[in-house]
Amino acid sequence: MYKERIRYAPYLDKVMDAEKAADFIKDGMIVGASGFTRAGDPKAVTLALAERAKKEKIKIKFWTGASLSDEVDGGLAEAGALSHRLPFQATRSMRDLINKGEILFTDQHLSLTNEWIRNGVMGPIDIALVEAVTITEDGYIIPTTSVGNTPIFVDQAKKVIIEINMAHTPLLEGVHDIYLPEKRPGREPILLKTPMERIGTPYIKVDPEKVVAIVITDQMDVPSNILPADEETKIMANHIIEFLKEEVNQGRIPNSLMPLQSGVGTIANAVLEGLVHSPFEDLIVASEVLQDAVFELFKAGKVKFAAATSVTLSPSWTKELFENFDQYRDKLVFRPQEISNHPELIRRMGLIAINTALEADIYGNVNSTHVAGTHMMNGIGGSGDFARNAGLSIFVTKSIAKDGKISSIVPMVSHVDHTEHDVQILVTEQGLADLRGLAPRERAELIIEKCVHPMYKDKMREYYNEALERGGHTPHVLEKALSWHQKLRETGTML
Repeated sequence: MYKERIRYAPYLDKVMDAEKAADFIKDGMIVGASGFTRAGDPKAVTLALAERAKKEKIKIKFWTGASLSDEVDGGLAEAGALSHRLPFQATRSMRDLINKGEILFTDQHLSLTNEWIRNGVMGPIDIALVEAVTITEDGYIIPTTSVGNTPIFVDQAKKVIIEINMAHTPLLEGVHDIYLPEKRPGREPILLKTPMERIGTPYIKVDPEKVVAIVITDQMDVPSNILPADEETKIMANHIIEFLKEEVNQGRIPNSLMPLQSGVGTIANAVLEGLVHSPFEDLIVASEVLQDAVFELFKAGKVKFAAATSVTLSPSWTKELFENFDQYRDKLVFRPQEISNHPELIRRMGLIAINTALEADIYGNVNSTHVAGTHMMNGIGGSGDFARNAGLSIFVTKSIAKDGKISSIVPMVSHVDHTEHDVQILVTEQGLADLRGLAPRERAELIIEKCVHPMYKDKMREYYNEALERGGHTPHVLEKALSWHQKLRETGTML
């Protein structure tokens, strides 16, 4: 019975269907929705709004934690319900509309959205749309499988709509650690020394007067579509394991390593999963998203604790986790993304950050977001938060794509998300380049030697040798620096 999930009696009078709740959302409003990488997104009111947008003119500015499911993000985009979107998305139909200019997308470091909202840069939030597992006796919100930006949306919104999702286990109550920093200046330090500590509350505070609707749903999160590790990602994982073993031997890090962060997606997940076969023990994960690899490491006895802002799993691991959640709940904590991604905490804890590059260049600059420099893929997400501040900043990518038609290592990246100053380690299946402390010319030599695919290595050396003749601290042949991308556009291959 849903009434057992609503322990604050006055809210029972506000229960209504999704269509009626969606009527609170008007054309031109700013709506802040829960959800982070398919997890914890509002699944009923958003789809009711999409249906309404097919019949009448309504466009909203839609802020979230990160990407929502294809059904929600895609449904709103395809219905023409969105004028603006931030800070991250990963749905093909929305991506197409962004690249056509029909949806205006703000790509943003995920630790910064809260700050912009708190300082009034983003405009007032009209509606906070939140998925919850339970309402407390005080009317406060227990989130489901993500926290994301939900606390700041609830805090700042004029009105709040809550979806109670009966599909999620009530055992989620107690897993969250909700803490919002104060406004600047004069802000106190965030008093977390390890990911296992708690400094907040297990609920999101909300003024009950702002809650205008409660909607009852019964639908699990859409599972992730992560592919299993392949031979190349296994090789990359081995490169990183050997590197970390040497770091341990040199006394730079303990055998339990430093807390681990892994970016979202197949490659980063597969590389992290490779640690199952490593000698490292008592690992701690401090990431944005907990993917399958983290629970494979739990199962192998390698990880003892994991903190993040959401959990997004394959169908098999979703079933395994939530059918046995009592075995994991004391080993997990979910925080607002402002905290999971906070530069102060990342630097203090000395995280090992493993993120994915679309392409990298011979000096270590990384493009994570734009295909051929112009077309948005998903967004920078939290990779910049971690890369700039981590104890070890590692970027991984396969050396080639599209059966060799594209080299992922290029003379100059077509778009820069992470400068050479934030990229310490670059890894492909060809090898690992430790770039720490190297001058640009040393970096170029090492990346060409260690990371470039053999079918492109001679071509890259030819470019670099010509660049050396031009001279400079960071040698380039400017008229040829993007010639590989130009050739790809004209002929369909960089070869």
